[in-house]
Amino acid sequence: MAANPTLSFPASAAGGDAWDYLVDRWQRSVLTLDVLRERGNVYLEHAESGKPPVLVFDHEVIMDGRALEDPANYALARIVPPKGFPATDDSKRPFVVIDPRAGHGPGIGGFKIDSEIGIALRAGHPCYFVMFYPDPVPGQTIGSVARAEIAFLRKVGERHPDAEGKPFVIGNCQGGWALMILAAAAPDLVGPILLAGSPISYWAGVRGKNPMRYSGGLLGGTWLASLAGDLGHGKFDGSALVTNFEQLDPANTYWSKMYNLYAHVDTERERYLDFERWWGGHFLLNKEEMEWITQNLFVGNRLSAGEVTSADGTYRLDLRSIRSPIVVFASWGDNITPPQQALNWVLDLYDSVDEIRANEQTIVYCLHEKIGHLGIFVSGGVASKEHAELASALNLIDVLPPGLYEAVIEDTHPEMPGVEWVEGRYVIRFEPRELADIEALDDGRDDEQPFEVVARLSLAYQTMYDAFVSPWLKLVVNEPMAQAMRAMAPPRLERALLSDRNPWLWPLQWMAPMVRAERRTVAGDNPYVVAEQQASDAIVRAWDQWRDMRDAAQEKLFFAVFDAPWMRQLLGMQPAGSSGKRARVHGFAEKELARLKREQADRWFEEGPPVAAGVRLLLHIGAGTHLADERLAHRLRDMVAKKGIDRRQAMAALREQIRRQAYLLLLDRDRAVAALPRLLPDRQARIDALAFVRDLLATTGRTDADARARFDAVVRDFGLDRDEVPALDVTVPAGKPARRRAAAKAADAVPKRAPRVPRASRAARTSRTGEA
Repeated sequence: MAANPTLSFPASAAGGDAWDYLVDRWQRSVLTLDVLRERGNVYLEHAESGKPPVLVFDHEVIMDGRALEDPANYALARIVPPKGFPATDDSKRPFVVIDPRAGHGPGIGGFKIDSEIGIALRAGHPCYFVMFYPDPVPGQTIGSVARAEIAFLRKVGERHPDAEGKPFVIGNCQGGWALMILAAAAPDLVGPILLAGSPISYWAGVRGKNPMRYSGGLLGGTWLASLAGDLGHGKFDGSALVTNFEQLDPANTYWSKMYNLYAHVDTERERYLDFERWWGGHFLLNKEEMEWITQNLFVGNRLSAGEVTSADGTYRLDLRSIRSPIVVFASWGDNITPPQQALNWVLDLYDSVDEIRANEQTIVYCLHEKIGHLGIFVSGGVASKEHAELASALNLIDVLPPGLYEAVIEDTHPEMPGVEWVEGRYVIRFEPRELADIEALDDGRDDEQPFEVVARLSLAYQTMYDAFVSPWLKLVVNEPMAQAMRAMAPPRLERALLSDRNPWLWPLQWMAPMVRAERRTVAGDNPYVVAEQQASDAIVRAWDQWRDMRDAAQEKLFFAVFDAPWMRQLLGMQPAGSSGKRARVHGFAEKELARLKREQADRWFEEGPPVAAGVRLLLHIGAGTHLADERLAHRLRDMVAKKGIDRRQAMAALREQIRRQAYLLLLDRDRAVAALPRLLPDRQARIDALAFVRDLLATTGRTDADARARFDAVVRDFGLDRDEVPALDVTVPAGKPARRRAAAKAADAVPKRAPRVPRASRAARTSRTGEA
């Protein structure tokens, strides 16, 4: 049998650095071009197969939204645990992941084994995935999508009636605002929700950064989205959104991504092709869907202001209606959804943390120091730390007293108090925060006022376009024309040209294997390689300088036009205010419900079961200390298990009482504390309740002088002697020695976390889109 042909090269002579470099780079060029050919083939195969989700997990569709009464191109899939993973435990809280429909297809939430879905499956949770198909159903609207997702959540609840809690729902990127709409419209169907890299306040940002927020004004508002929809014969091409994202970082788009493949083609091929399978899978939206998104979110920014209504105008979405804890995960390295866009909606909804508490809403945020936008979903490090810790702390998050918190994740160490109550490498706690902490993440909100002008102008342009342009385009454009324009879109065309459909690339099919067989890599210290890398760095710097000049010019133009007083006068708008905060829509019914709630609470001060007294004691004495700590939650769970109490019933009762007692302490702390002896008339019950509080607070070793003073005051009010109730201290109860040793060993084996960056310096950070 004849041997395979090879391409051989003579060995270089002494000092032949140039020859080694030329041979290596010629081989890399062939292999890189072959990877691009494979990318084109993958793109075509993915399209011909219907563009299924790029999940690495097997899945089965259990509900198809196209069969609903109001159909949508969405479906609910159950994730099948792969080999080596534990079997699904139906008693555990189910996880539901909603991926973004922002140009790409679904699957980024389960793109890797170490991902949001992988974390859930490793812990034995049932896991579901909300996917969507490439083409929207005719007549489909955002309302259709929302109703489909509500039906999916109802189906998940029906499949797990005995689960320990309602589904934990994750909304990635644009899936976050969809999740907020879902949670506000159907608050009884969801448990804790996680918004991962999700923009909710679209006008927010920092001057000198976040240039994407200016696009709506500089492009004339929302009419361009309508134009694109009409040119697409009623469909909006998602590749346009992908192109917009790519323009944020031209150095990465036009050089770094391709050069990284070229420079590391021997090891980068699989990762590159896996990512491009998702990045090149462009999906469509109905024109009406994209118009709703641009008019209500991108330009209108109406969601957090309470201005989004149902299609018939009978229902108004109010994010304060969400009853489940809201967890926000954002990053300082994310220039698509910066922390301000992820969090400023809290400032739009509330004037103080007391208002959050009075509304019985729990909001938690976690800020990563540097990860890029895509890294939030695909980074294994983020999955194994932030996502894993937030997921493991769900039961604690579910019973947090209403308020605003920041999640702090730290490495464990042998000297850490209560380390025996930590499961894994990290410990998570939730630090109480004020609205001023969120305000400090921004450089002021006065720069949001010009966007009000943009919204007003956009409405005028949209009205003129709908009246004078759109009807004529609908008469001219047909489906074959729309399909031809989509096929000629650059992201599609470049992949189709660099594939086996191009006969000029056919020689690569036999040339690339021969090059791999005779592969000769060059040393990294080769002077020509060093010069090449230096040239590459210079090209990146040049692109970055051009990007910075472009962004600075766009920002100056934006504020020169839309922040001008004459522009507001021309449009008949009031002069700009000083706070930059939009007026909220408050209805009479909401105020009346708040009044009735206060009246109902009046009898709760002196009435309640023993668990009410214990929770009130804990919240009162532990005020200002770290009650929201993973160690404390695990200790509490251990106490419940030892008493033989049903865990689900105990968690439900605890959740209800924490919200109720926190509300009473907020209304009138003195009255609530004074009523404690009436809630616990029995002397032994008082001793047991104080012992319970003392043991829990000692777990974290963080009690302070004020907490001890409150503890001693309650002891006196209960009429107890000091020898009956030992004083509150920071002594940590002894745990299982083996568990303590294992935790200490794990802590010694890992590097300690870098110091946290001060908040003032965080705002000054710059980042790159491609960092993941």
